[in-house]
Amino acid sequence: MFTWENIIHPDDYPRVMAVFDDYLQRRSPHYQIEYRCRKKDGTYLWIEDRGYIIARNLDDSVARMVGSHRNIQTRKSSIEQLERRNQSLEALVAERTRELSRVNQQLQLQLEENRSLAERDALTRVANRYRMEKVLLEECDRAERFRLPLALVAMDIDDFKLINDRHGHGVGDQTLVRVVEGLETCMRQGDLLARWSGDEFIVVLPKSPLEVAKALAERIRQRIAQLPAVGDFNVTLSLGVVERRTGEPPAALMARADQALYRSKAAGKDIVSE
Repeated sequence: MFTWENIIHPDDYPRVMAVFDDYLQRRSPHYQIEYRCRKKDGTYLWIEDRGYIIARNLDDSVARMVGSHRNIQTRKSSIEQLERRNQSLEALVAERTRELSRVNQQLQLQLEENRSLAERDALTRVANRYRMEKVLLEECDRAERFRLPLALVAMDIDDFKLINDRHGHGVGDQTLVRVVEGLETCMRQGDLLARWSGDEFIVVLPKSPLEVAKALAERIRQRIAQLPAVGDFNVTLSLGVVERRTGEPPAALMARADQALYRSKAAGKDIVSE
C-alpha cells in the first residue's frame, strides 16, 4: 500500500518521524525537514517538507493539517558536487560565490515567508491583529491624502462561548475555521480580512463608502447564517459598519466600529448596524 511513510529513504526515516512526532506532541513549534523520498522509478529525490496544524480534535489529535513539499534536489546536488570537486582555488572560489548567491536568494525567500507567517493568524490563516493594524494605518493615511472613502466592518460570532462550553474548544476552533472560509467567499479584491481577537473579525474596505460596506456586511451576515449548525447552535454574526471621517485616526475609527457592533448585539444579534 502506498503511504507517505514507505516512500521516505530508510536512512532518513527515524529522523523524519522524530521531528514529525515532536511537532504533533507540541514539543516543537513547527514542522520543517529535508529528506529523500522515493520516486516511481525507484530513485530518490531530495525534498523540503513543511506542515502546519490548523485544527485539533477534543482529544488533541490532529483534525486538520496543511503541508507542502518543495523539490530541493538541485540545491542538494549542487552541494554534493561542490564537496566532490577538487579544482583550483580560483575555480572553487568562483563556484562558491555562485552558490552563495543561490543561498542568499533562498534565505530571502525564507525571510519573506517568515514575514508572511508572522502576519497571519495561526488557526484561520487570515491576517492577524498586527497585520490589520499596519494596513489600517496605511489605508487611513492614503484615504486622508487622496480624500478617498474607507470603511470598516467589525463582526463577531453570536454566543460563541456557548459552543466552547457545550462542545469544547476543538469544535470551537473548527467553527472559527468554517466561519473564515465563509467570510473569504464574500471578500473583494483589495479587502483585508483579519482575526482581531477570539471570535471577532475585522474587514478593512479601501476606497469603499458606507453604503458599499453595508451591502457587503449584509452579504456576509447571510452567508454565515447558511453554515451548518453546530449541534443545536445556529452560527450567526453580529456586524458593525462605519466609514472613516476626515482626519479620523485608526484608533477612533476602530472604536466607532466596535460601538456599531455592540449596537447589533443590543438589538438582538444577527444584524448589521452602523
